[in-house]
This record gives sequence, structure tokens and C-alpha cells, in this order.
Amino acid sequence: MSEELEILQGAVAAVVYQNYDNGYAVLRMNCGGGVNVTVVGTIPMPVIGERLMVTGKWSNHSNFGRQFEAEFLERMLPQTALEIQSYLSSRAIKGIGPVMAARIVEYFGEQTLLVMEREPEQLAAVPGISLEKARLFGAEFRRQAGMRQLMEFFALHHLPTELAVRAYKLYGEQTVELLYDDPYLLMDEGLDAPFNAVDRFAIELGVAADDPRRIEAGVLFELSYNLTAGHVFLPKDKLIAATAHVLTVEPEEVAEGVRRLREGERLVCQNLANIDVVYLPHLHEAEVYSAYRLLSMARWEHPEPGNIERLMQTVESESDVRYSDQQRSAIRAAASSGVLLITGGPGTGKTTIVNGILSLLGHMQLRCVLAAPTGRAAKRLTEVTGEEASTIHRLLEAGIDPNTGRMVFSRDEDQPLKADAVIVDEMSMVDVQLLHSLLKAIPMNKRLILVGDPDQLPPVGPGFPFGDMLRSNMLPTVRLTDIFRQARESLIVMNAHRINSGELPELRRVDRDFFFMRRRTEEELTKLICDLCSTRLPGKMGIPADQIQVLSPTRKGPAGTVYLNKLLQKVLNPPDPSKKERQHGDFSFREGDRVMQIRNNYDIMWKKSDGSAVGAGVFNGDIGTITAIDLHAEVLTVTFDDREAEYDFSQLNELELAYAMTVHKSQGSEYRAVILVAWNGPPMLLNRSVLYTAVTRARELLIVAGNEEIVATMVSNAKRNRRYTGLKLRLQGKADA
Repeated sequence: MSEELEILQGAVAAVVYQNYDNGYAVLRMNCGGGVNVTVVGTIPMPVIGERLMVTGKWSNHSNFGRQFEAEFLERMLPQTALEIQSYLSSRAIKGIGPVMAARIVEYFGEQTLLVMEREPEQLAAVPGISLEKARLFGAEFRRQAGMRQLMEFFALHHLPTELAVRAYKLYGEQTVELLYDDPYLLMDEGLDAPFNAVDRFAIELGVAADDPRRIEAGVLFELSYNLTAGHVFLPKDKLIAATAHVLTVEPEEVAEGVRRLREGERLVCQNLANIDVVYLPHLHEAEVYSAYRLLSMARWEHPEPGNIERLMQTVESESDVRYSDQQRSAIRAAASSGVLLITGGPGTGKTTIVNGILSLLGHMQLRCVLAAPTGRAAKRLTEVTGEEASTIHRLLEAGIDPNTGRMVFSRDEDQPLKADAVIVDEMSMVDVQLLHSLLKAIPMNKRLILVGDPDQLPPVGPGFPFGDMLRSNMLPTVRLTDIFRQARESLIVMNAHRINSGELPELRRVDRDFFFMRRRTEEELTKLICDLCSTRLPGKMGIPADQIQVLSPTRKGPAGTVYLNKLLQKVLNPPDPSKKERQHGDFSFREGDRVMQIRNNYDIMWKKSDGSAVGAGVFNGDIGTITAIDLHAEVLTVTFDDREAEYDFSQLNELELAYAMTVHKSQGSEYRAVILVAWNGPPMLLNRSVLYTAVTRARELLIVAGNEEIVATMVSNAKRNRRYTGLKLRLQGKADA
């Protein structure tokens, strides 16, 4: 192996592998004389036909033989007509395939790319290309060129290459110039770059340790970072101390940075329960508005119908249900309450109450809409009520602002929801920002009914609004405590309540719907899980594999979802010559795979499977099946229930296998059968609320696989990470104006 740097120059003949997340690629490069060389390294968005000048060194890989490791890269446009045709034929420019590429190159020869860059209108002289298409091709060519240059700049400075795509959308061709002026622009909303990488980049550009831009960026980072822990604000002294530690500067310098940010209205400082606290402005607005609007709606008087007793009798008769006193009280309260909270554990009749409320309000000639935080929760709500339910995001008509790239909702005070009552299920999953957006879209004189179980896991986002509302004791609330006879027959339900009370679940019974299967080694555990999903439950219990969900508290380790998904993919959807697949990172997506969307994306287009409608937007937690992979067009199709969505290969980092998922990701969903992994993991994830949430996801069957000592550990660990949130105090009027 040579340690001396060499330079290779040639055209890309084939792209063997590329990672869209970090820009790593494996190429075959034609260096002349009919010799193709394997080149590996950070080479973002390589395209067949483009010319590269690569500086690096030779190495011998144990599996792949001799290859050239690229350290520096310079791109050059294809030069010969043949190279240009190969470049365009690879679909580097959307809308241009092999046939169109041949026509264009035949017409313009070696001047083709110069024409596309400077005078794209001339392309309209080629048969089949309109003037509009010609301009689009030119714009796309310039965008691709600018994007590649920016990705190389980011790779050179060890910044995530996928960040370049977002930065280019926001700042275009001025991105590099703007970043030289203020590298901390990468911390802006919509870019959300990792602070450590941006800070290292800034120091490379000569930013001093005590530069005001660095200190202010550090303060904002600390607040934004703590959103992931659920905090809406931070106490001022903790914020200053943490930021000073991260930046290795004096606390006085950070305090001065906080002052500047407050004066520039980039922070809000307030006294809350005699503690000085600091908010990001949008979170302060969300919390203050939510408290004001909830109290205002709760004070709104809705006269109870004079014939309420007769209406209640009609509802009870139509539903063929004998309501308990608690249920009757909840249904009747919905007739006159501006805001109503309904809470209770499994088996306490929340669904029965929602159906009763829908019936009562319907008899009162009031229009109701149903919503839930996730697509799975909305689907379940539709199934149990028989009425159409949607995600809160769809209800509010979420979209992306083309100018900022940020999420916006069409429904707000100016365009409110056209409903007399809004019923939201699974409220424990709703964070303060989503609550804020929902309240803005509901007129003051309408009804809001919130249903949930605060003992489940809190929202992924900041705050815990449902818990704060309940603890404030300032809003009308019905707390359900009675477990109905039919529910008491379910060991799933009874064990859920035992867990919630701090008692060990019954693990020894084998005659009901809750089973414990002990395994002592990792190999035994993973083999059991694979056998249960592939043969035992489908064969002996008649439960198809696609109705079984494996849950684990953690992603990492031998019992984590990443490893389990690889094993389950092998047994449930093994490689097959008839199934196309696409390598992504260290695993493959394959036709037939169960996958999950892991972030909200409002740009992904979908169409109904029957072609009856089209739309945009796929949301965090949506689960579907890969139904097609087009390797030539680099498109993957996922079917989510009755919707088909297409993913460009560059978007595959938004999907992950979903044979196994974390308990957190399962919130709001219900599965016919659940296999819960009870194995070693981070102590913070082995807690009572994780176990309780997992158990309540199962509808017919729950199997706990692993170690009973882990189950006991989870039951005894009732500690919840404290969230800094002020909604309860604001509802109680204990916050300074």
C-alpha cells in the first residue's frame, strides 16, 4: 500500500454505492486506456459521465481488492459528446432520459452543457422539448451544479452533506458567502445543524471562542437541544451554567449573551413561581396562548338542552349500552362544556364515552370532527367510532412555506375549522406547539373534548399539556376509575393497571391473553422473537405476521430495534430474485418490507390506491409496505393503508424498517399482537411508563419475552424525567405577566 498522495483523472463509469446521508460513494472511474479504477470516499451525488480529478492514495481492501481512497476532489463537467450523453442518460437532470439525452447531444454536441447553463431556451429547438421544459432543464442543471459544489464544501469542512440540500433550499447560490459571514446561520430553524459540527466549522473560519456570535449561538443551541428532553424553558441559572460549560467560557460572558438575545427579542425572560426562566419566543407564545385560550373556552357558557334527559335516554337506547354513572356524567358534560378533559386507563370505557358524545352532539345538531396525533391513532379512532378521523396535522391542513421551508397550517384564527366540536384522542402525545396550533383553529364559542391517559409516555416534543391541564384542576374533568367486567377478563388490562399501581404483573398465568416467556441468553431471545413472528403465532394462533408488532424500549444493542429489524427482515421477507431491493447504509430496503416514516415530510406526494385522490404529506410514525422499487428511476413506492407515496432514493433516510419499533414510536397505535422485549438497556428507558405504554398497545395478545428481573426493574422505576413546563402555573394564574 502506498502512503504517497496521487492524482487520478477520469470519467465516472458506474456508481456502485452511494450513501445520501454522508456522501460516501464507491465508483468505477474510467482513467483512459480502457482501465476502470475503483474509487471510494466522500463524493456527494456522483453521476455517470461526469469527470473527476481525485487526490488520494491506493489501498488493498480485504474483500474488494485494490482501490483508490479519495481525500480531495475536484469536479469537471463531461467533455466529450459521449461523456455528456452518458451524464444526461443517467437521469442527472429530472425529465431527461436516454432517448432525450441522445437527441439533445446530437443537436448540440460538445456545447450541450454550456447551452443548458447559459442559454437553456435553445433546447426548445430539439423535437419533444417545449420552451417551458427547456427552461426547467436549465434551472435544474444549474441547481444540481450548485448543490454539488455546496456538498463538496460541506464535506471538506466535515459538515453533514444532507445539510447542504436544506441550506441550498434556503439560501441558494449565496450559501457559502453567507456562511463565511456567520457560520452559525446553520443553527437556524429549518437547518438544525449539529452544534458541535457548526462550532468546529466556525473555529476553522477564525471565529474566536468569546465571539458574541458563538456565545449567542451556544445559548440558543442549549435551549433548542433541551427541547428533545421535553423542556419548554430552562431556569436562567441552569442555562447560563450549561452554556458556559459547553463553550468553555465564563458564565458572565454567557449572561451578557442572554441579555443581548433578550434585547434582540430572540429570547423571552420571565419569572415563573419565583424562578427566572428563559424561553425561545415561539414556545413562550405557544404556552401563554394555550393557557389563555383554554381558560377562555372553558368559561364560555353553553346552555344545557332542556330535553337533556330524554336525549341521554335516546343515546343509551341507540348504543345498547348501560352507562355507568361516570360515563353518563362525561357524556352529559360534553353538552355544556367549552373544554372537557376525559382521562382513564385501559378498560375504563373512554371509547364508549366518545361514541356516546358523538351520538349526543349529533342529536343536538352539532357537527363534530375527530382527530388524533398520529395516522395510526386516527385510523384506530375511525375503526372504534365508525366516523372519519384524521391526524391533527391533516385537520389543520399542514404544509410547507415555500419561502422558508418551515411547516405552516392553513387553519388558524383567520381560517378556523368548520366544526361545532373537536374531539382529540391520545392527548398524552400532543406537545405544547401542536396544542397551540390546534387552539388557534378552534373558534372561542365551540367545544373542545380531549381524551387521553396521562400515565402513558409524554409527548416526543416539548411540554406535557394534557398532564399539566389535569394537574392544574382548572378545567372541567372526568376521571374514569371503574374497570368494566369485560375488561377485567383481560389479563392485558388487569396487568396494565397493576403496573400503573407499582405492582408486578402476573407473569405465570398461561390461560389468558398475557404471556411471559423466559430466555436467558441473547441468542435464545432473538431466536424466540423470530420464531414467534414467522411460524408460531401465525401457525398456532392464526395471527398473520403483518399483525404482530415487536416492541423494545431501545434502538441499540442485541435486543434493540436496529438489530431485531435485520433479523426479522431475514425471516419475514428474505432476499428473493423476484424482489428488487436498494442498499441504504448498512442494510437494504426490499419490496415487501414493513417500513415507518420517521419524520414529518409535507412535500412527499401520495395518491389513493384506487386513484380517486392525490395529496401531499407523510408523517412521523406512519407505517406502510414497500410495494415497488424502480432502480432505474431511483424511486421507491410505499403503500400506507390506502395511499401510495413515492420516495426518491435521496429521501430514504426518512424511512426505517418497522418489524420492530421502540415503545416510544408505538404511542397512539394498537396491534392485534405485541411481543415486548424485556432485556438489558439504558436505565432511563427501563421505567414504568415505558412498560405501561407497551402493554396497552396490545389488543388481543401480549407476549413479554426475556428476563422477569427486567420487568420488575421497570415496574419499580417510577421516575419520570422532570420537564420544565409552565402551562399548569399559567392555568392557575401563577405566572408573572
